[in-house]
Amino acid sequence: MTTHPPTKDGQQAAKEVLHRARVLLDPALRTWVHRLPPPVARVASYHFGWTDSAGRPDSAPTGKALRPALVFSCAEAVGGSADEALGPAVAVELVHNFSLLHDDILDGDTTRRHRATAWTVFGSSSALLAGDALLIHACRVLSEEDALPRTLTGLRWLSESTTQLIEGEQTDLHFEERSRVALGECLLMAERKTASLLACACALGALWGGGDQAQTEALRRFGHHLGVLFQLTDDLLGIWGDPAVTGKPAGADLASRKKSLPVVAALDSGTPAGRRLAELYAEDDPESDEGATPPSVLADLVVEAGGREWAEHAVADQLALAEGALATADVAKEAAERLTALLRLVGQRDH
Repeated sequence: MTTHPPTKDGQQAAKEVLHRARVLLDPALRTWVHRLPPPVARVASYHFGWTDSAGRPDSAPTGKALRPALVFSCAEAVGGSADEALGPAVAVELVHNFSLLHDDILDGDTTRRHRATAWTVFGSSSALLAGDALLIHACRVLSEEDALPRTLTGLRWLSESTTQLIEGEQTDLHFEERSRVALGECLLMAERKTASLLACACALGALWGGGDQAQTEALRRFGHHLGVLFQLTDDLLGIWGDPAVTGKPAGADLASRKKSLPVVAALDSGTPAGRRLAELYAEDDPESDEGATPPSVLADLVVEAGGREWAEHAVADQLALAEGALATADVAKEAAERLTALLRLVGQRDH
């Protein structure tokens, strides 16, 4: 199956959707973060790129705002307005950044968005507590909404997706301790870890926008496939991404011997290259400065074993499944075009 990369116009449209989401989101997001206790708010503000390590105003990169953009776009797709969906947009962004603060500690990542991660600046304990506070705040955002039945449904969906996200993170950690992981297990982990929150963002947008059950479920499926696509692309960038663009070291996932989707596809291939990759993953000590196989050698083995090719085909499959789900949602053409632009940008992103 062949992918359809975004056209120049499509890329620009997606970037405009993301920029608009950031403009709509940030004032409310800052207000909620500033409601945290000052020491916690300081860590969170640094993580969001609003301040430097000393608490002075800064304008560091703040992330793509993809999840809020999906909330806003799905609300509008079913006839609602972006302003009406501000609460769930803030909530999903808080949950997402809770996971990033924790992820950086769990993975030992020292850089994010081209600067030091929060835990390396403030300590792992402070970063963990800041992440916890963002998660609790996400529930507070929705709990202060006026429409009680909708609020209860939204809280349930957000809680379920966050639990799945945590389950996916836990599974990902366990994979590091196992010598063999089946590709199906790895895909399920990606669905939990990444796709669950993106699917929830789309469903919340549809719910707040007044969509019917069929529209909401179709947009949820769209978000699910977009989420798997996001993780596949993320895993490809974790091996072959340009450090100058991604903000992370070259081959970072291979250096830490992470069992990402292209790697597991290679390990599961039954090829000589796959078996050699398995030997090096089992024998090497990635913490050692001596004797560890360079990431570039491991990357070549992943390619030789077919892991990169499998992941690129899977990207195309998920793109098609997402487009199919969107086609059944019965949304306005303009809204569908915005969501399609976001989808294709995710599939072709470089960071």
